[in-house]
Amino acid sequence: MIYKRGGHWHMDVMVHGVRYREALDTTDKRAALNKEKERVSEIQQGKVTSPEGKAFARRPFTEAADAWVEDRKGHIADNSIAFERERLKPLKRYFIDKPLLKIRADDIRGYQKGRLALGRSAKTINGEVAVLRLMMKRARTWSLVADDVKMFPKHPRVIGRALTRDQKFHLFRTASSREEWTLAYCAAVLAVSTTCRSVELKGLRWRDVDLFGQTIQVNRSKTEAGHRAIPLNADGLAALARLRSRAEVVGSQAPDHFVFPACQSGHIDPNKHQKSWRNAWLSLVKEAAKQAGKEAARATLNAGGGIWQAKAAWKREAQAFAGFRFHDLRHQAITELAEGGATDATLMAVAGHLTREMMEHYSHVRMAAKREAVSKLEGGLISPLTPATDATKPVTRKAN
Repeated sequence: MIYKRGGHWHMDVMVHGVRYREALDTTDKRAALNKEKERVSEIQQGKVTSPEGKAFARRPFTEAADAWVEDRKGHIADNSIAFERERLKPLKRYFIDKPLLKIRADDIRGYQKGRLALGRSAKTINGEVAVLRLMMKRARTWSLVADDVKMFPKHPRVIGRALTRDQKFHLFRTASSREEWTLAYCAAVLAVSTTCRSVELKGLRWRDVDLFGQTIQVNRSKTEAGHRAIPLNADGLAALARLRSRAEVVGSQAPDHFVFPACQSGHIDPNKHQKSWRNAWLSLVKEAAKQAGKEAARATLNAGGGIWQAKAAWKREAQAFAGFRFHDLRHQAITELAEGGATDATLMAVAGHLTREMMEHYSHVRMAAKREAVSKLEGGLISPLTPATDATKPVTRKAN
């Protein structure tokens, strides 16, 4: 409804259970009725900030940021909460007490330039501005600056790397050589056998593992599409059997216990999952590179090569493992599935969500594998054409 106060018309309406009271800035009743209809339409389309949103937009930035993180809990994963909290630190230092309502495009561009001057990468700055954008969208203030704020150009996406068959076996032979690498070793075997991401393995509980049915159920993933059942091959079963034996020794084999339990100062907490095996992974990859280089150099010297040739062979073989990430094991598994002729539907069912770019990439992988397979059928069955037998020349018959 509309009502008059001090000679000007105001509106007081309820939309979706929320009350909106505001001035219509007119003394004409007909104009007020038209404005009321327009405002109600805008409210229904989500173009108008609710009273709660207005209060959020007026809060000092540091307070709004803390409230934002707190409200996000329970809606997104803990890792995502930690990511947003980290991205908000420089934003809070820059905007301090400035409310979202007063942040303009010039402020955001100034922030981007300042962070770039400090040597921060475009990806990091884009991540920080993306969190700011989410906050401003909640406050219904992003539309005021959206057209004037540009993200930095993205670099081409690196889908991942895959090792050759020999390099793969060398990596896992190295991983199995030390007791302190056992968890990272088993996690790596599961990743390359199931396409699971690191976060999916860390969230795995024993109730999700069916050793008799030879499957695992992924219930924690990067996306909803990542929730899936994956069959286990012999390597995956062997890795889980080893982890199960370890769990029984330390008393972490209950259905709700994590397959990869947290370990702090030698104390195992099966009700929390392991945060990371990064240090072990970096260590074993470095060792794999070192051993591969040594073997290549030794083989070169034994074949009669010189010291410079041996050094070149060392560097070439070691380079294959440089920067090889744990996540690349997922790419390794999907690549091998694609090379084996798996369909798009099979890749999606096993690996979960795959972007369009990744599907196109694996389509090329499949074609390359098919081309290589067909090339093995070559047998020199067609002899080269000669001028005398050129098939393009007409054949003439001699007269009898």
